[in-house]
Amino acid sequence: MKDCCMMSKVMHMDKLARQALLYDFYGELLTEHQQNVYEDVVLNDYSLSEVAQDQGISRQGVHDLVKRSTRILEEYEENYRNLANVLVEARLEASRILDEAKEEAETIRSAAN
Repeated sequence: MKDCCMMSKVMHMDKLARQALLYDFYGELLTEHQQNVYEDVVLNDYSLSEVAQDQGISRQGVHDLVKRSTRILEEYEENYRNLANVLVEARLEASRILDEAKEEAETIRSAAN
């Protein structure tokens, strides 16, 4: 039973670490309101009730906002990964084309001599 609780704590810490990293990279793309609520709940570990009272919204509103912000940050990460893959593929293709052009130029030079 003790191992199960420890594993749960480790998984929760991994989730928090991922959320913090995603926020570090993409947090500025959230609205100021989303940033404030997300920081308070996820990074500062305030309760939903505390943040709700401070922001003048419902506890459910805080929960929904954090969940939506997390989804948005995950989507930014996925889009970035997709873009990075496209750029890597484009660079490889450009490199292949350049190599072919160099070979063709060398063939032309050799034929001219």
